[in-house]
Amino acid sequence: MRTQALTSIAVGAVLVTLASAGCTASATGPAVQVDGSTVKVQIEGGEARIDVNDLRVDGDVELSAAAATDLGAPGKVSVGNNSARWSYPDRGLDVRAVSHAGRLVIDLTSSRDQSVAWPVTGAGARDLQLPQGEGLSIPVDDAFWNNPDIGLVGEGQRLQDLTMPFWGFSAGTVGASYLVPTDLGTALTFTSEEGRLRSTATHEFSQEKGTDTYTVALSVTDGSPVAPALDYRSLLEEQGGLRTLQEKIAENPDTAKLLGAFHAYLWGDARTPEAIRQLHDLGITKMWLGYDSDDHPMTREAVETATNYGFLVGPYDTFANAQDPSGEVDNPSSSWPEGIWPGACIIDEKGDMEGGFSGRGCYLSSEALAADPKLVASRVAAKVGNGANSYFVDVDATGEVFDDYSADHRMTQSKDRQNRIDRMKVIGEDLVLGSETAGSWANSVVAFSHGSSTPVMNSLWKAERDKANWGAYWGKNGPAFFFKPVELSSELKTGMFDPKYRVPLYETVLHDSVISTDRWELPFNKLPDEQTNRALLAMLYNTPLNYTLNAQTIAEEGPRMATMQKFFATLQEAAGTEPMTDFHWLSDDRMVQRTTFREGKLLVTANFGDSAFHDPGVGDIGPGCVSASIGSTITTLCP
Repeated sequence: MRTQALTSIAVGAVLVTLASAGCTASATGPAVQVDGSTVKVQIEGGEARIDVNDLRVDGDVELSAAAATDLGAPGKVSVGNNSARWSYPDRGLDVRAVSHAGRLVIDLTSSRDQSVAWPVTGAGARDLQLPQGEGLSIPVDDAFWNNPDIGLVGEGQRLQDLTMPFWGFSAGTVGASYLVPTDLGTALTFTSEEGRLRSTATHEFSQEKGTDTYTVALSVTDGSPVAPALDYRSLLEEQGGLRTLQEKIAENPDTAKLLGAFHAYLWGDARTPEAIRQLHDLGITKMWLGYDSDDHPMTREAVETATNYGFLVGPYDTFANAQDPSGEVDNPSSSWPEGIWPGACIIDEKGDMEGGFSGRGCYLSSEALAADPKLVASRVAAKVGNGANSYFVDVDATGEVFDDYSADHRMTQSKDRQNRIDRMKVIGEDLVLGSETAGSWANSVVAFSHGSSTPVMNSLWKAERDKANWGAYWGKNGPAFFFKPVELSSELKTGMFDPKYRVPLYETVLHDSVISTDRWELPFNKLPDEQTNRALLAMLYNTPLNYTLNAQTIAEEGPRMATMQKFFATLQEAAGTEPMTDFHWLSDDRMVQRTTFREGKLLVTANFGDSAFHDPGVGDIGPGCVSASIGSTITTLCP
């Protein structure tokens, strides 16, 4: 039974507790019962059994093995108001378990600063689902991902750095979903045990940082690779935490110009009216055009040319970085009025200034900037004085948030996140707003996200630092960093773009809320060997390609880009504002995949394999091709 009485703080922020309301007793008995040291909780499809001695949770699948932290002897279990409560006195931990909306929800509250490692992946898992970028589904015995050199095994990953705060496992026709709305302070670590991946979540309880409550919602699923995402989307809908593109379009009609649009950053001679007319003359009907923060922003004439064609156009900006004005400021976005440097810089726990982008300058405190709303408003107004109708704010919607120990602008990570939501909400009232790798918590305030489609591996940063191979950050008509074609290592090819590991978790949750693309320093034209797979993934997920353009690349890439944009616009017209409702592998090798939007309004089938695939409803789909079914109409693209 689903209820609505859940407690939350401001829109987009984490929930204080999911277990603030429980399921009422069913006709066959209460939702929560105690049998010795076992707490039995009714959940969708059956019963979850919690061993209070060690927090092991059993159901149709083992939802968690015993906690990896010694909890000590449990206190007496009490049952009331359809919930169970007990404590671990040696740890200063209080526990509440409740059945809510078909899930087992457990709250852990600590009276002291400490860490607790739980839940731990149960036995029987076959595949791991992880919202790294768009999403991955990894066989737990896969040799590539079990290799510690790849980076998944070993080091813990902050849950807030994933695009969404959940993970899951599947085991054939059954699986498990783990939703953690209290993602701040929680890390997810993977170990390889006898060649099989196993996950453990660890929460850091801190009174000062406001992470003294840890909430986990556990569900038994049908084993679909997107089941955890469907579960999380359901939670957002229950909470009123999902804001759709249709709602955003109603408030700002310019947002509709994102539908069907490819995205591109313009450099040098591509920022001219002539270059923009060339895009239009190629037959490109929809585009989002951005430009970097440098000494040559787009002119009013160039912007008007773009907007007259119905394009969106906007500047890059960031509110996260400031540099010393008495020295050399390397980009206009890091230049601020007097008093911001160093007065608004974040101060870390040791009393030192938090170093900024690549160690340059400092990270700015959102709490300090919030004290002067006119400062942000005037900055935005100045940047869109050329008539721009869109805006891109770097890092505001990412997982990287800060505790600020400055006496003048003390701030927790939770407050930093809320400040950013408030700031983006104001900017997005009149402009079509985007940010970098937008976390699901920011879906109410951004319309598009650059980077959330990319499952980044740590070795990517090492590759990008190799300027001799990757390209330096300079060039008359755009930095070689963006334009020089490169071949990825086999490790990066496999970990980031091998379709057999990719699943649309982000789109399952947010397709009808946020337009998502790959990272802007990984434009479509940067990685020639990956273009077919990337194009197929984009069409399969109904998400735009992202380019960097100058006059030369417009001439070289333009005709192919126009062909693909025309096909993409057809998909967006059919289901650009609809939810993705299903995903399936159609072949045993996972090389043929299908997505469904709004229960069949649009079906997209992509063949990543080397031979043709026959589908009774679609016909033959050639290797490297994608087929779209809209009603009785079937169209195909072989990019």
